[in-house]
Amino acid sequence: MDNDQVTLLDFWASPVGMRVRIALAEKGVKYEYKEQSLRNKSALLLEMNPVHKKIPVLIHNGKSICESLNIVQYIDETWKQSPLLPSDPYERTQSMFWANFVDQKIYDLKGKMIWTAEGEEQEAAKKDFVDCLKLLEGELGAKPYFGGGTLGFVDVALVPFYCWFHAYETMANFSIEAECPQLIEWCKRCMQKDSVSKSLADPQMIYNFAMKLRKIYRLSEQV
Repeated sequence: MDNDQVTLLDFWASPVGMRVRIALAEKGVKYEYKEQSLRNKSALLLEMNPVHKKIPVLIHNGKSICESLNIVQYIDETWKQSPLLPSDPYERTQSMFWANFVDQKIYDLKGKMIWTAEGEEQEAAKKDFVDCLKLLEGELGAKPYFGGGTLGFVDVALVPFYCWFHAYETMANFSIEAECPQLIEWCKRCMQKDSVSKSLADPQMIYNFAMKLRKIYRLSEQV
């Protein structure tokens, strides 16, 4: 597949975009990266993802694949080296279950609430967020990675949020490491891999970005 044309439409701070970058790096796939504006969406993005109009979008030989977990699965099935999903059907469905859990609980619901909410609402979001992380920590158990001995699908789904943890902790005044030490050990283990460390954004830059977003969000709430 050396002649494949692979393009990634993405935004630097997006944890779901980072998933795709990790998967491509794990597979050694060369690609063109096209940074997107979230406010002024490019004609290419609108053409390639007309339904949701969101990043990330993978374009492979002119065909677009949307939604980050779909993209990671596609990458895994297209480039067979360094598999991310187990071949066993039961283990495969378990991986997909936990990756979807990350989407629904860490990405969509709790993470945003932590840095946009205030007072009791923020405290409740924080508690729910930690509870979800503890469930993930329980699923990890004593394994080095969610995928067992090697980085797998759930690892790729979850680890990008590590670079957002500093923003969550600072904006909501709590420590994830104090609550979930094993999970932070796992994060640090993942960061020893170039595919992860080179794909994740700088936590301080994420914090600055989140602060700007919070101001915009709170101003819009007052209108």
